[in-house]
Amino acid sequence: MGRAFEFRKERKFKRWGQMAKTFTKIGKEMAIAIKEGGGDPAYNSRLRMAIQNAKAANMPKVNIENAIKRATSKDAEAYQEVVYEGVGPHGISLMVETQTDNPTRTVANVRMHFNKCGGTMGTFGSAGFLFKRLGMFRIKGEGIDTEELEFELIDSGLDSLKVEDEEIVVYCEFTEFGTMQKALEERKIEVVSAELVRIALSPKSLTEEQVEDIIKLVDRLEDDDDVSSVFTTMDDSE
Repeated sequence: MGRAFEFRKERKFKRWGQMAKTFTKIGKEMAIAIKEGGGDPAYNSRLRMAIQNAKAANMPKVNIENAIKRATSKDAEAYQEVVYEGVGPHGISLMVETQTDNPTRTVANVRMHFNKCGGTMGTFGSAGFLFKRLGMFRIKGEGIDTEELEFELIDSGLDSLKVEDEEIVVYCEFTEFGTMQKALEERKIEVVSAELVRIALSPKSLTEEQVEDIIKLVDRLEDDDDVSSVFTTMDDSE
């Protein structure tokens, strides 16, 4: 496996290993979902996704219930989603998704992370065109015919499908996220996790030393409490 792939695995393990921080981020996602579509998961696909991801992260049922109660109370914190764009070392572009109750604080912190690692924050639209936004569902692959599933999901916004170890990763058009989620639910297919991702249209290969420079910046960003996801144009497929 390439160094970039191994670093990505290490980051994911580190991120999900910090359980308290993970639960906080899931709580923010629930709050935003409830603000958008109400507190009943039966009628709110984004909230159902957040609950599913909470279960996948082994978030206790009582924590999930408490997070929903807080988000539906009159004293609920007003989180908003803000996306920042920039360029890191070696010409690698980044998209930084945040969930914050204080954008002034968040933009200052994100700018600091870029500056500390030899990068520069960009203006709106400076990097977004380099990515394709998709919905991504990880499902258990046991007993599933991938060719048949692919055919069945075409009308639900399917973009692509691939097998990774014992899971099947289903990508769909960003605008069809809810449609795909419903299609999988109707077929009683167990979703391990679901999220919206940004895929680089033209990934750039780097040397191992250059990869480490990008990872340093990404780690700083991901360690920020307001940052929910970071996407780069670095090629980590090798």
